[in-house]
Amino acid sequence: MNEQGERGKYLELKDKKILITGAAGFIGYHLVSVLLQKEKSIHIIGIDNINDYYDISIKEYRLKKINEISLEYFDCSWSFLKGDISDKQFVCAVFKKYKPDIVINLAAQAGVRYSIINPDVYIESNLIGFYNILEACRNSCIDNDSVKTNEYQGVQHLIYASSSSVYGENKKVPYSTEDKVDNPVSLYAATKKTNELMAHVYSKIYNIPSTGLRFFSVYGPAGRPDMAYFKFTDQLRKGEKIQIFNYGNCKRDFTYISDAVECILRVISCPPMQTAGEDGLRAAPYAIYNIGSQKPEKLLDFMEILQKELVDAEILPKDYDFEALKEYVPMQQGDTHVTYADTTTLERDFGFRPKTNLREGVHKFVEWYKDFYKL
Repeated sequence: MNEQGERGKYLELKDKKILITGAAGFIGYHLVSVLLQKEKSIHIIGIDNINDYYDISIKEYRLKKINEISLEYFDCSWSFLKGDISDKQFVCAVFKKYKPDIVINLAAQAGVRYSIINPDVYIESNLIGFYNILEACRNSCIDNDSVKTNEYQGVQHLIYASSSSVYGENKKVPYSTEDKVDNPVSLYAATKKTNELMAHVYSKIYNIPSTGLRFFSVYGPAGRPDMAYFKFTDQLRKGEKIQIFNYGNCKRDFTYISDAVECILRVISCPPMQTAGEDGLRAAPYAIYNIGSQKPEKLLDFMEILQKELVDAEILPKDYDFEALKEYVPMQQGDTHVTYADTTTLERDFGFRPKTNLREGVHKFVEWYKDFYKL
């Protein structure tokens, strides 16, 4: 499935209704915040189930910040609905009431390791939930297909979060969207690969322009506490042992949150265009992009930067014994040795390369962490 649609007609966002699922999540929060501040006269509908996979106080903090921003930008509107995309009746009701022009699906059960111990929630959220979104998009287009007026025309672009985990243990690096991704090493990765297949089918059959974004280790302020950099910070504060997998030989293509959001902003207005396929039939208006820094970093190097920033911020004392807390362990099931994004198509189509270096990004996270926990 290497089919990559050409970019279609530019979508003007003014007066558009944008539905964002997972709005209280890490990427969702930053995306909504930037959209409200940068775009004119848009209407954002946010959905999130506020589950307790991690500390819900962080999700409540994100929503509070969004509400504060929305009060400053009067020409835009922000509505939040607590609900689960695995609830088909709920999803249908949202689409019927709000009639979104653009849908950005960021809702998903995240976490590679958690998928090993609690697979049910991944099926419910990542598969059934995404199916419900696709069906609602399809019905919005079918209901309006015969009426070509200035009224609601159905969903004009579906953007959804995929993951670098779909590459599994691919040996070829950097990872290209042209590579085969048939060997996932976790259920989480398998659900994300399935999302891409499902989106392709709905794009092909129902002509729904869809763009999948394979995110590579997104990090930054107000991030997820289950991510390595956040967990390490918590453990160091508590004086707990830190497990460093693969004996410190892992490499990750870390992507700072503002770079990830900038990529989404550029993608939103440029849905893929339906074209003629090689078989003479129409090709799906469908595209996939890697969202990464194209610069994998050793986990140990990342740790060194994090330690320095925590000391500089006076979260940890200068004489802190980091070495005593490091525990080098084998690779954990479901993990991969390296992630490394080839962002050639992203640069070609949108002229963008992430620009935040690791030290700058970690510094901003540490500043937020200190403020959030009032240290």
